Amino acid sequence: MTENARFLRNVLWKAALLFAVLNLLFAAWGDGQTALGRLSLYNRLIPGRERFPFGENPQRAYNLSLYNLEAMFAAHQVSAPAPTGEARVFLVGDSSVWGTLLTPAQTLAGQLNAMHLQSCDGRPLRFYNLGYPTLSLTKDVMILDRARELGAERMVWLVTLESLVREKQLDSPIVANNPAAVRGLAERYGLAWDEELPAFPGFWQRTLVGQRRPLADLFRLQMYGVMWAATGVDQEYPSEYPPAQRDLEADPSYHGWEETFPPQALAWDVLDAGLRAAAPAEVLLVNEPMLISSGQNADIRYNFFYPHWAYDDYRQALSERAAQQGWRWLDAWDLVPEAEFTNSAIHLTPAGEALLAQAVAAELSVCP
Repeated sequence: MTENARFLRNVLWKAALLFAVLNLLFAAWGDGQTALGRLSLYNRLIPGRERFPFGENPQRAYNLSLYNLEAMFAAHQVSAPAPTGEARVFLVGDSSVWGTLLTPAQTLAGQLNAMHLQSCDGRPLRFYNLGYPTLSLTKDVMILDRARELGAERMVWLVTLESLVREKQLDSPIVANNPAAVRGLAERYGLAWDEELPAFPGFWQRTLVGQRRPLADLFRLQMYGVMWAATGVDQEYPSEYPPAQRDLEADPSYHGWEETFPPQALAWDVLDAGLRAAAPAEVLLVNEPMLISSGQNADIRYNFFYPHWAYDDYRQALSERAAQQGWRWLDAWDLVPEAEFTNSAIHLTPAGEALLAQAVAAELSVCP
């Protein structure tokens, strides 16, 4: 063997050994991906995003979905140092809060900020959009629990019946891919689910090789941030989209149930946990607007999601719980006309968001 060949062999052997050691150390670290998620160009070299990263077409949206909660928060403007004197208000909920088909300025947070509202002691209210697509209260509680340390004085939490269905609580990808966070919620708030909790990743999955896709997503998020900062584009805006369904099936069932909910069908305990997770911030709970169809079979169903009996029972139960517990809440279910919904029974047009923003602003302006 020549001297050059021997040198190359030694280099390759040492490189392989170093790579193996790094993989072992990263896996033994246990939470390496989460820790790396805190390292971000956002709020440093580029501005923080106005809403959480989410998107399926990064080349057009300059955005992508990833499941590292720390990276999501690190990329958001909420993680920047708070300006002196502002009173922070966090908006939490589903894709209707995040703002599907809406620019950041058209979202609920954007329209509330444009109103230049003040707190009861005269400080400017600053609204932060912490909504995230998918309907799951558990997903919301994860965000509320993580956001608590960021100094919100108030939180506005928008919910709907579909987000309370117990069998859907662990379906959200952000929940399924964060087993440690979900188990932490279960321990802190005494929660239990019918489904098996997400499994912790095995040793191989925790290595650099096993985490190559999530680590690549972290890198891509930084790179797309440069394009987002230059353009302001953070989702794809199609010129046409399928409108929300108005003509409905003559089907009175809801998740296979008819006429009444079985015991424990709805995750009221998760709703209670979210209100505790938000403390000490004051919470305004909002039953979010939904499309009320005037089309075919509108006497049986309000919209694609809900038959009348299911939604009416839910509203009655929510109203009774709010009264018993002394919750501050806004029942905005029928606030927005049918014409002001876009591609879903919960996604609003800019005009629909304006109506909701006015109602939320009125509630927040009530001082003790």
